[in-house]
Amino acid sequence: MPMDVEFAGEVISWRGPAPHHFVAMPEPLSAELRDQPELSYGWGCVPVTVTVGRTTFQTSLMPKDGVYLVPLKVAVRRAEGIDVGDEVLVRVRVGAPARR
Repeated sequence: MPMDVEFAGEVISWRGPAPHHFVAMPEPLSAELRDQPELSYGWGCVPVTVTVGRTTFQTSLMPKDGVYLVPLKVAVRRAEGIDVGDEVLVRVRVGAPARR
């Protein structure tokens, strides 16, 4: 059964080998997902469909420091004019892919 959540968060950057941009899912929502390990395909990652603005895309939530991070692809950030420090509204569907 799909699970839909919506939250706002600040875009952060992780300066690993290549810079990546994320929005952290609030702890209560992250805890709800952690309580359903069957949703993960491994390493705690959870496949999801995400909508930011008018852009919908497939990705996987990544666990980090007790919360899940929503990766924001370059194409999404460009299409929506998103940069580090911006607050964005994120809609996440866990389970069945979103209909297009």
